[in-house]
Amino acid sequence: MSDIWVVSDTHFGHSNILKFKGDDGELIRPNFSSVEEMDEHMIDCYNSVVKDGDIVYHLGDVYFEHGHRALSKLKGRKRLILGNHDNGKASYLQTNFQKIMMWRMFPEFGLLLTHVPVHESSLGIKAHKNVHGHIHQRKLADERYINVSVEVINYTPVHIDSLRVL
Repeated sequence: MSDIWVVSDTHFGHSNILKFKGDDGELIRPNFSSVEEMDEHMIDCYNSVVKDGDIVYHLGDVYFEHGHRALSKLKGRKRLILGNHDNGKASYLQTNFQKIMMWRMFPEFGLLLTHVPVHESSLGIKAHKNVHGHIHQRKLADERYINVSVEVINYTPVHIDSLRVL
């Protein structure tokens, strides 16, 4: 049986992300000396939990520059929720993702998957929680929002059962 996983903001190949600092002035990805080291670590973490037949929802901002090379090393059947840095028409995305969409509703889990946190008016009967990325190491104070950016999930995809409301 297939499992469903969720991950966001991998930024494969994005060397500048290693220089990004959070509100506290600290690096948001402090443990990497190079983009290659970062990419390999994320690939290892990803493949440590995802099996070939599993479904993985990437909630945007997947790669930059030559980071597309990492995509073919990732297990599972990949689906993309477009992020602000993704071009849905890019051949690498078209080749490596089974589906590309703007959002995904899972009413059976009470979840809405998006790249950016949605306005609270988008939550209600079918989706009680918004699983998102985009804000990297930050967390919103509202418990209806679950940030799955790699910085807050130890670079490892999260199983959808651990997020489910219903």
